Amino acid sequence: MIVLSAEFVKSATEPEGYPAAGPAEVAFCGRSNVGKSSCLNSLSNRKALARVSGTPGRTRLINFFDLKVAEKTRTREWEIRFADLPGYGFAAGPRDDRKEWKKMIDRYLVERNELRALVVLVDGEIGPQPNDTEMLDWARNLGRKIIVAATKLDRIAKTRRAAQLDKISVQLGVPGVIGFSAKEHFGVEELWRALLDA
Repeated sequence: MIVLSAEFVKSATEPEGYPAAGPAEVAFCGRSNVGKSSCLNSLSNRKALARVSGTPGRTRLINFFDLKVAEKTRTREWEIRFADLPGYGFAAGPRDDRKEWKKMIDRYLVERNELRALVVLVDGEIGPQPNDTEMLDWARNLGRKIIVAATKLDRIAKTRRAAQLDKISVQLGVPGVIGFSAKEHFGVEELWRALLDA
């Protein structure tokens, strides 16, 4: 996949601030330290489309990005909008702030008509955590298309990766978990295909 353009659109906390209707949207969510920004940067083939922070929980807004991509043969092109949701889990900040972030995510997932799929990122090294399961259950209840990708697989020996993906798939009850590594840049094409299929 060739990324023709990728740009930040705007940040928002509530529907009134969302971008006007445009390309189909795919939202990305995961625990605060799952490597979401690194994943977005790998997909966009940009070093700093999404800000990577050393402190988990820095994203406190929904950040929207517009991308245009094409097949390597340039026979087909797509426009797609990414919505980067605040991380869940142990996001930094007071408890009241965390409650507000949860309300912000819930409102977006329920009300956003342009949303076509939700990418749930789980840590491929440590496996799914309880709040990953909660997020998936919530998304299933909404009837949204769900894509699960396991990040940071470069931290696991290559001979163990397939078994780890199978284990995560069974734990979450989701077939076809995509193995992903921003560091080694694998899983990018597979995730793009899943996004465009959605």
